[in-house]
Amino acid sequence: MPNIKSAKKRVKVIAVKTLKNKAANSQLKTQIKKANAAIDSNAGDREAAVRAAVKKIDQAAAKGILHKNNAARKKAALARKLNAGA
Repeated sequence: MPNIKSAKKRVKVIAVKTLKNKAANSQLKTQIKKANAAIDSNAGDREAAVRAAVKKIDQAAAKGILHKNNAARKKAALARKLNAGA
């Protein structure tokens, strides 16, 4: 454990940021899974599910949770899968 006051604060701040990042990552993964499931099941709301997942991916990239190239790759994979199933 740190002994210096500023180092103790950094530990607390990092713990809060870690929780926020984990929550955001979890929501992102859930949206991607929902989009993939909608595409696989040929549900009528496939495009809406993909749109919601793309929005989450963009938000994660904007917050720095995902790298912009990683976000682009995930969006392209969803689009490819959607277009192949259409």
